Amino acid sequence: MSKGRFIALEGGEGVGKSTQSRLLVNALTELGLSAVLTREPGGTPGAEAIRALLLDPPGEGWNLRAEALLFAAARSDHVEKLIRPALERGSWVICDRFIDSTRAYQGGGGGLSEDDILTLHRIGSEGLLPDLTLLVEVPPRLTEGRLAARDTDGADAIGGRDAAYHARVAAAFTRIAEIEPARFARIDGEGAPLEIHARIMAALRPLLEPAT
Repeated sequence: MSKGRFIALEGGEGVGKSTQSRLLVNALTELGLSAVLTREPGGTPGAEAIRALLLDPPGEGWNLRAEALLFAAARSDHVEKLIRPALERGSWVICDRFIDSTRAYQGGGGGLSEDDILTLHRIGSEGLLPDLTLLVEVPPRLTEGRLAARDTDGADAIGGRDAAYHARVAAAFTRIAEIEPARFARIDGEGAPLEIHARIMAALRPLLEPAT
């Protein structure tokens, strides 16, 4: 049995990652491949419990170092109990966010050092990286409307941070993709969901050809 593939979808708030993750899993299943849909923070009972603490924090919330530690803990559980076992049995794992979100949000947005974030990832998740990271990019003028429609009950603790924070996050995603081009495919997130999905499938073609 061949080992599965690990694909992460990344991007800022409101770029459509969750929709595209679902479309991708459906497409892979139609191709006869085993595909698992998951998300971060979350994916396992323990990681989902940490997700609740992160997105709806108690009291005054977490400082950025504590936040990064919680993300690393959630990811460690996720990798050990869901991602690695799925890959080892030959499944494709499609994950809505992974380590590059921590690098962009707590690093680029919050100012934590890249070295510290990657050290936590090495300790917690043995440095696991996706085979391919799909960075969905959408101009802020479009994401503002999407977020208004999505967050009718208010944004979570991270999504609700100010525009300057999210601008730093977007810049960090761009920087990461530029310095690691072999692991990234930058996807134009403008257009109808099926148009964006077609761009994602085109980016995956080199990985799909040996598997289909």
